Amino acid sequence: PWSASNSSTSSSGGQIRPQLAKEKIEGCHICTFVMPGEPQVVLGKDKAFTYDHVFDMDTQQETIYNHCTEKLIEGCFEGYNATIFAYGQTGSGKTYTMGTGFDVNIGEEELGIIPRAVNHLFRGIEERIQAATEQGKPVPEFKINAQFLELYNEEVLDLFDSTRDIEARKQRSNIKIHEDANGGIYTVGVTTRTVNSAAEMIQCLKLGALSRTTASTQMNVQSSRSHAIFTIHLCQVRVCSDNTTDNRLTNNSEINEFETLTAKFHFVDLAGSERLKRTGATGDRAKEGISINCGLLALGNVISALGDRSKRSTHVPYRDSKLTRLLQDSLGGNSQTMMIACISPSDRDFMETLNTLKYANRARNIKNKVVVNQDRASQQISALRTEIARLQMELMEYKTGKRMVGEDGMEGINDLVHENSMLQTENNNLRVRVKAMQETIDAQRTRLTHYLSNQANQALAKAGEGNEEIANMIQNYIKEIEELRAKLLESEAVSENLRKTLSRASTRSSLYGGPSSFSSALLAPEKEASDVIEMAKKDLQKLKKKEKKKKKSDHEEGEDADEEDDSEEAGDETSEESETEELDEKENVQADLANITCEIAIKQKLIDELENSQRRLHTLRQQYEQKLMMLQNKIKDTQLERDRVLHNMGSVETGTEEKAKKIKVEYERKLSSMNKELQKLQSAQKEHARLLKNQSQYEKQLKKLQLDVTEMKKTKVSLMRQMKDQQERNRAAECRRNREIASLKKDQRRHQLKQMEAQKRQQELVLRRKNEEVTALRRQVRPVSGKVSRKVSLPEPLQEPSHRATPARMHTYGVASSNGARSSPVRMGSAYLSRTARAKWQSLERRVSDIIMQRMTISNMESDMNRLLKQREELTRRRERVSRKREKMAVEGADADRSLASLNEELESLSANIDYINDSIADCQANIMQMEEAKEEGDTVDVTAVISSCNLSEARFLLDHFMNMAINKGLQASQKDSQLKVMEGRLKQTEINSATQNQLLFHMLKEKAEINPELDALLGSALQGGKTPTDHLNITLASDLMKLCGETKQRSKARRRTTTQMELLYASSGDLSCESPTGDFSAPLLPLSERLEAPTDMQGHALGHTPDREQTVSPSALSARPAAISGSRSPTGTERRQLERSPLSRRRVQEKGSTVTHIPAPIHTSPHNTTEAKTKGSDYKSLGVINPVTAPKNSRGAKLQCVYVAEGHTKPVLCVDATDDLLFTGSKDRTCKVWNLVTGQEIMSLADHPSSVVSVRYTSSLVFTVSTAYIKVWDIRDSAKCIRTLTSSGQVGSGDVCSSARSLSIPPGESQINQISLNPSGSFLYAAAGNAVRMWDLRKFVSTGKLTGHLGPVMCLTVDKLGSGQDVVLTGSKDHHIKMYEVAEGAQGSLSSSHTFDPTHQDSVESLAVHRDVLYSGSRDYYIKKWDLASKQLLQQSASAQADWVSALGVVPGSPVLLSGCRGGLLRLWHVDSLAPLGEVRGHDSPINGLATNGSQLFTASDDRTVKVWEAKGPLEEGVH
Repeated sequence: PWSASNSSTSSSGGQIRPQLAKEKIEGCHICTFVMPGEPQVVLGKDKAFTYDHVFDMDTQQETIYNHCTEKLIEGCFEGYNATIFAYGQTGSGKTYTMGTGFDVNIGEEELGIIPRAVNHLFRGIEERIQAATEQGKPVPEFKINAQFLELYNEEVLDLFDSTRDIEARKQRSNIKIHEDANGGIYTVGVTTRTVNSAAEMIQCLKLGALSRTTASTQMNVQSSRSHAIFTIHLCQVRVCSDNTTDNRLTNNSEINEFETLTAKFHFVDLAGSERLKRTGATGDRAKEGISINCGLLALGNVISALGDRSKRSTHVPYRDSKLTRLLQDSLGGNSQTMMIACISPSDRDFMETLNTLKYANRARNIKNKVVVNQDRASQQISALRTEIARLQMELMEYKTGKRMVGEDGMEGINDLVHENSMLQTENNNLRVRVKAMQETIDAQRTRLTHYLSNQANQALAKAGEGNEEIANMIQNYIKEIEELRAKLLESEAVSENLRKTLSRASTRSSLYGGPSSFSSALLAPEKEASDVIEMAKKDLQKLKKKEKKKKKSDHEEGEDADEEDDSEEAGDETSEESETEELDEKENVQADLANITCEIAIKQKLIDELENSQRRLHTLRQQYEQKLMMLQNKIKDTQLERDRVLHNMGSVETGTEEKAKKIKVEYERKLSSMNKELQKLQSAQKEHARLLKNQSQYEKQLKKLQLDVTEMKKTKVSLMRQMKDQQERNRAAECRRNREIASLKKDQRRHQLKQMEAQKRQQELVLRRKNEEVTALRRQVRPVSGKVSRKVSLPEPLQEPSHRATPARMHTYGVASSNGARSSPVRMGSAYLSRTARAKWQSLERRVSDIIMQRMTISNMESDMNRLLKQREELTRRRERVSRKREKMAVEGADADRSLASLNEELESLSANIDYINDSIADCQANIMQMEEAKEEGDTVDVTAVISSCNLSEARFLLDHFMNMAINKGLQASQKDSQLKVMEGRLKQTEINSATQNQLLFHMLKEKAEINPELDALLGSALQGGKTPTDHLNITLASDLMKLCGETKQRSKARRRTTTQMELLYASSGDLSCESPTGDFSAPLLPLSERLEAPTDMQGHALGHTPDREQTVSPSALSARPAAISGSRSPTGTERRQLERSPLSRRRVQEKGSTVTHIPAPIHTSPHNTTEAKTKGSDYKSLGVINPVTAPKNSRGAKLQCVYVAEGHTKPVLCVDATDDLLFTGSKDRTCKVWNLVTGQEIMSLADHPSSVVSVRYTSSLVFTVSTAYIKVWDIRDSAKCIRTLTSSGQVGSGDVCSSARSLSIPPGESQINQISLNPSGSFLYAAAGNAVRMWDLRKFVSTGKLTGHLGPVMCLTVDKLGSGQDVVLTGSKDHHIKMYEVAEGAQGSLSSSHTFDPTHQDSVESLAVHRDVLYSGSRDYYIKKWDLASKQLLQQSASAQADWVSALGVVPGSPVLLSGCRGGLLRLWHVDSLAPLGEVRGHDSPINGLATNGSQLFTASDDRTVKVWEAKGPLEEGVH
């Protein structure tokens, strides 16, 4: 099935019904197989189809329902439409699956989909109502309506309409189908029933099903004759679900909002696709079948258009049928769709099953667009609700600052939000890391405690104080110590951080505070620190004292314990209580000790820290003190200097001026340097002021620029708007201009069209006038020749072959002239157009012929399969009868051993036959599959693409050609029909004649039976077996009777005057009393069916048989005895003489060694017929004859003599093949003739080749003829019809596919086939086509591959067999090379050569011959080479072999002599071992084209239109003469 979910897809699945009892009885095999655990069904051997679900024969109805329909019903409650199809051939179980049959005896587990869906629907309604009441919500309201329609003969009928007259089905219904605005389909005029319960719905369904049209056919006793559509409309009003509304809204308002949902569910029970030949329908049943198939075809086209990706863009033909129109929204519309493909597992329904599976496979690709069906108010409410929720969310974002509006008015997300989210993620990551590290620390701590405890235990153990309890205690202590240590480290880290922050704060305060703060900060901690240290030291001393005391007490306790131990050893026992008390005390003491040590350690550390800090402070204080000292010293120095100077000034007032000057200079210098420094500082101050001033200016400038930027942005926005408006205006103007241009062009085209039409009318007038003139002239002239009058007087069917091509040719001339007249102005414009049109026509024509070939092949395979199925049915029935008979005999048990054994044998043979037929059917099915796949793959030319790419003139061209093609094909078909009617008439006449003759025969034989007891017994058995088919009886009886009569008949030398009863009996067919020395009468008797065409006027027509007539009339008896097919021709006088010395009589003389006393007399006809034969004989070719040759006097001594000449071809003979009884010759006259070597007569002519027949081969009643790129396969047992056409590219056509009209051109993709050859067993054919050799498996008629490697065309080939069973193919080519290919059994694909013979010829290789392990090759370089196939070496090379190049080679039968024929017409003989020349014979006056041998004779075909038959009249090793 194919079903759609909300995601708009379609799904499909197959259900396989169980085999029927009738099918089992008739021996039908199962051709389907379901892959276990996979939704895949395998058809035949290996063709797999995958669906969403596959249900095998043993699947229960419930499983199918649960997988296919349950979800769809649930979807209906949510407002989704649904459709479920059942599709399949008639009798495949669709009605059973859907559940519309309502059989009285049906059980609960066998209920179909519809009853289960109805129950599910009402159960779902009850559940929803119950859930609403439990939750205290308003109860949802449901309304269910049902409609039941049937589509009978493309009329929509209402099955609920009680007033409808059942018999008035043929009247038109008044139901109309409409489409609403949303594309939904609804019907008007249909009865809609409102339903309230499941029982009511089932009752409605039953009433409708009873009104439905059913009838009996051969395939199904109760076959649905109409498509039924049962529709359920579900409407529900329910409270809107809360998930879409905002919580605050629902909290604030108590009002409930309701929504209305609608859904419709189509249950479609399609009538089965049926084949009229299988259902046996006639009259109304046949019309119904045709109507059903039309609807299903339209449905298939819709599915193809929707499912095929390549056709997605094409129109979907919903309106082709009312079925597809009704289901329009189910197919690719608003519906979840499921398709159940119901199939039959029996192999006799193989084709129907294949088509159904392909149909369902296409349906799987359909995409449906599913939406909830709400009423408009509900839709609007839900839309508004979602909008409110979105806006509230947006508002929240603005409030929290997540969203912000920029200066340009653009919305954006705040950067802080991004930063925040990044930090959050980082925080989370770090948290995870911390957690992980904590876990690692814990793990490491446990490890450490473990190690330390182990160490302590080891130490104790060494001291000899090891105890488990002590060990545990130590471990606990160590654990506790480690935990405390960890906590201490943690607290230290925290205190360190706090200290750092404190120091930072203190530095800040010191920076901002004055000197007093410095001193207090410096001195206060000093005091505190010293106090703390002192206190800590005291505590430490106290603790140490305590510890010493504890250790002492511990030591004493330990001594006591030792003493106690000694006392225990001495035998004194102490109570357990004292021990426990001591242990407890010991533990307490140890605990105190541990605590004290911990405290000591902590305090020690604190003291260390404090001392360190004290030291640091001390050093700092020292540094500061040193600095202070230095400063104080400096101050003192300066004061001293000042005093000294003052003192000096006071004491030395009387000093010299020089000193004063010096001092002044020095001070001036100092002053100037200070002034400079002052100036520098002032300039720096000025600069600073200036910079401050500039900064304010810059700030103003920056503000100004920012304002400018915002202004520019605004202008940019306005400009962009202007540009957009301008673009819109420009676009509108352009569109207007384009429209104007288009209208102008249209007007111009119209004008041109009118001109051309006027021109065409003128040309047609001229043409008509010319035609009238021509017809008038013809009427005046009308030459009357004898030939024409004779042709006119001939009856229609005989005239047909010679005129076959005429109507087509005339038609083409007419077309050419009309085309020429019409298209002359076009041709002036462009020759290119016609060339492209011709290329398109060729591609379409190729595609058409390919499709025809494929379809013919498939239909032939199908007919073969049907024939095999019928045979199997018959054999199965026979086996049943035999097995019943055997059982009966076993029960009776009277001397039944022998008969039981025979019955068992018969049963075995029947079973073997049935098995063989089953294998054949399986092969047939596999081939059909292969062809179907090839058909799918081989769509190289996309017809739609070609057609859509055509312009008007090309379309006209194609239409013309299609018209011509249709006319020609119609003409051919009508000719074939008329031919068929004539043949049917003849057949009836023959049957009447044979019936009368049989009666006469029985009457005559009754008299004779009294004398001859053997004849009496034979007659009795024939009468008993009267149930057997008459034709079989006639043949067997006739042959047996003739043998009997032949034995009793007396031989007479002279012809008797009186006639015997046998002669009287066959008097109507001429004088048949021809006697032969052996008395074998089967030769003249067997062609009775042809001769007894009764009335004389009919015989007149039979005189001038064309090749076609021979194909249809003569070869019926060929398989029995080729001698019989001389037809009903009346031989002329010359022919009579030739008959008298026919090869048959001659050979019999040689074999028997007796003289011929009586020569078979020719068949007499009335003089009227003879004269008619003479007049018509001139116009029609007479049959070919093999004439004996009297050897010339000068060549009487020759050992190789020409004994017969076969004459009958009208053009050069190109190829020849022979068996001991038959000769086959192909000629340039496009025919291949088959000759009987026993009678010396031409049996038949295989005509209708497109060109010359260049190669011919025969094997087991099949003749293969080659012409251009085609190999025709003829079955000469049954009216010599062409059963297959093989092409050089590897395609197989059923029947005669290539054109019978003469054509030298080779179709594109094909290549010229030069020669063919069969392998010794006749199972494989090898064809030299172009540069390769194509291989064909004749058991299946398929191309298995090709042999490649030559650079030029392969001119000749021959096939031999190795000891291992491999075929050895030897090929000679125009590239001068000879290659050898070893082809293993079952080899496929492209094979390369296993060896290339060296040295090569100097020119093209034209002929090859194999004799034992030696290969002979003849070439255009005039040489013959001899090769050893085992060593692959050149053994010998002849001297210049011929006067012209070697065209044919062969080994003389029974002699070690090689014969070569050349283009000069000479035959040369060579010894096979030494390749020494043995002489030459003038074979023909024209080139020799082909050479063949049978058991005793040689045959040479030549351009002189003859085939000569040669025999060796002695040993040829010594030479020809």
